[in-house]
Amino acid sequence: MDENNNQNNLNTDNSFKSVPMNTNTSYSSFGDNKNKKKNNNNGNGFVKSVILPFTCGILGAGIVVGTCFGVPSIRNNILGMTASATDESDSAVSLNTQQISLLDYSDTAVGVAQKVLPSIVGIDVTYSVNSIFYNSQGTATAKGSGVIISEDGYILTNNHVVNSSSSSSSFYELGNASKITVKLYNDDTEYEAEIVGTDEQTDLAVIKIDKDGLTAAELGDSDSVQVGEFCMAIGNPLGLGSTVTDGIISAVNREVTDEEGNSYTAIQTNAAINSGNSGGALVNSQGQVIGINTLKISGDGVEGVGFAIPINSTKDIYEQLIQYNKVKRPYLGIGGIEVDEETARANNLTVGIYVKTLENFSAAEKAGIKVGDVIIKADGQDVETMDELNEIKNKKEIGDKMTLTIWRNGKTQDIEVTLQEQP
Repeated sequence: MDENNNQNNLNTDNSFKSVPMNTNTSYSSFGDNKNKKKNNNNGNGFVKSVILPFTCGILGAGIVVGTCFGVPSIRNNILGMTASATDESDSAVSLNTQQISLLDYSDTAVGVAQKVLPSIVGIDVTYSVNSIFYNSQGTATAKGSGVIISEDGYILTNNHVVNSSSSSSSFYELGNASKITVKLYNDDTEYEAEIVGTDEQTDLAVIKIDKDGLTAAELGDSDSVQVGEFCMAIGNPLGLGSTVTDGIISAVNREVTDEEGNSYTAIQTNAAINSGNSGGALVNSQGQVIGINTLKISGDGVEGVGFAIPINSTKDIYEQLIQYNKVKRPYLGIGGIEVDEETARANNLTVGIYVKTLENFSAAEKAGIKVGDVIIKADGQDVETMDELNEIKNKKEIGDKMTLTIWRNGKTQDIEVTLQEQP
């Protein structure tokens, strides 16, 4: 922080003023006896009118104070009030002069780093590359981070770190990852990893290395995260490995959408997150993982805007990936178009979700949903977007029933759908 030292200019016209002399004062001769007598009379009057009352007042006050201190209850009250006033004065001085020490902050950062670093890994991925223009093949590499979630080698990371479908461009096509290697903290050995399962919708993946005795990260409660609290991002930015950056929680429950069109409810932070940090940990002051670093906003005029997937929302996902190698989700089987008021008026429809496509043998088709229907409610709640519909659906289990209110040919009706497993 820059410090500006402002010099105060002395204004002699306003800051200092001299006392004016009274030039009308007259002086009398010492040989004037009349004036001497007058002065003596004035002296006697002064004693009677000023000195005597003043002396009596002092004596009276002394008697009153002495009497008060002679009475125990009065004395104690006076002393108590004096002590209280002194304490308040001392407290005010302490609050105003207390200096802030950075020692505790530094100790917190050091302690968090020492606790969490052994649980963070660097990930190197090698892909096969097919060039669209030259009909040739080659290899490409990508780097990321991961969080150890079990002592026997399971590692949580981002789907886009290990899944080639999230890394293709219009100039080349990436094949499957041909090799994934992991580097542990303070260990130069490269451990080959296998993909256990990936989930594109949440951008999460689990990989595993063949090693026991690892330090699993302690997971925190991302629902209790507060704006402004200390946090630290730990990962493998730019392939540097074991790098920590600190900051604060900038926002919670931030709705963001990635390049693949997937939407997340994320934690926002100003801790530096760079390429290679993806899949690493966002941790709190207790060294507990509260998020998986996933996205950042980059560009001119943008600085310190990064996002992490809340750790609470990852637990069910990685447990299913470990158990089933995929995430089992309830499934409707429709493709919809969101109809706003303007589109509804122009096409003689109503606001809601227009069913454009219907999967064969899907839950929606079996229940009687038809192309051209407009879904306006799900389980009694108004829906206008596919995200709103999916949010209600994803809270249910496979085999649960869901009531859809549809608009068809100007009339509304309720249709009960039994949710299937997403293929």
